[in-house]
Amino acid sequence: MEKKNIIELKDVSVSFDGETILDHLNLSIQDGTFVTFLGRSGCGKTTTLRIIAGFLQPDEGDVFFDSKRINEVPPHKRSVNTIFQRYALFPHLNVYENVAFGLRVKKAPKEEIAAKVSETLKLVNLEGYEKRKVTNLSGGQQQRVAIARALVNRPSVLLLDEPLSALDAKLRKDMQVELRRIQRETGITFIFVTHDQEEALSMSDTIVVMNDGKIQQIGTPVDIYNEPKNAFVADFIGESNIIDGIMNKDDTVTFAGHTFVCVDEGFAHDEPVDVVIRPEDVDVVPAGEGMITGLITQATFKGDYYELIVEVKGFKWMVQTTDAYAEGQTIGIVLDPDSIHVMHKSEYSGLYGDYSSFSDEEETAPEAGE
Repeated sequence: MEKKNIIELKDVSVSFDGETILDHLNLSIQDGTFVTFLGRSGCGKTTTLRIIAGFLQPDEGDVFFDSKRINEVPPHKRSVNTIFQRYALFPHLNVYENVAFGLRVKKAPKEEIAAKVSETLKLVNLEGYEKRKVTNLSGGQQQRVAIARALVNRPSVLLLDEPLSALDAKLRKDMQVELRRIQRETGITFIFVTHDQEEALSMSDTIVVMNDGKIQQIGTPVDIYNEPKNAFVADFIGESNIIDGIMNKDDTVTFAGHTFVCVDEGFAHDEPVDVVIRPEDVDVVPAGEGMITGLITQATFKGDYYELIVEVKGFKWMVQTTDAYAEGQTIGIVLDPDSIHVMHKSEYSGLYGDYSSFSDEEETAPEAGE
């Protein structure tokens, strides 16, 4: 049975000081799913979260919750709780009282509070921590208290605004697994904001890729990775070689001086296109045995694979292979039809996918905030 839409945004626009932050956004979120808003800092993802929470009203458009328009409904009257980057725990209260706070505000009976707090602490693996001061907890434990406090009222929707950004890499991965488990066990709709592509791919049922206040693509992690809609999505979700091509006819595309069989259809005859080749989908063979040849200009050992920058007819590809190669070698490249993904040209064509200036040091994390 198809799940109902719990949240819908219809033609939502927001501007700050004359700058468009959200541009006629339309989005439907299904009940009981884990949805991630993914994009760079400033793309509008946190603004979208704040509109759902009720902290911000759109300049134009409507917000619906269970098919009811809620534009003017204040945050405390929405069945939504938010976990922010800073957990905002009460330092003078112990774990139990932090989690119980919302129930006490609602004047719930003492027995109900005890039962719900106990159940929720068990859900987040904090049984036995009831009397601990939150200031004596680790970052990961504080994160769990914040989650428990947000979940104890069993909201219909939990909003998470980059809540893992302050954790170290290992703890962050552990909490990704925990959040996914908690979402599945509770059945609550989770809407998660991040700029981390790996985080989005590993946790989500649905990913909403955003840029410049617009939704670029909505889909499952597999769809987003394997079938990107444009050059921005292809580049942002993992590494991609994005090459100019010509779609000669259905299942046939020419690029890098060679005509390839592919699996894409529905393009115009001889339409200019963008061709996406993922680095891990390139088969490296001796130079005389390839469909095309390339010169290795950089070779980096990455532990379980080698990362090569390969010049092919003036365009530099990234190639990942488990075999050792050295700078200056000429290699052959073989591509299977299903390794070639063809996209229509877009406003992002020509901006991404060439590794001429590639450097690991260039990959810096976005600034916090939107």
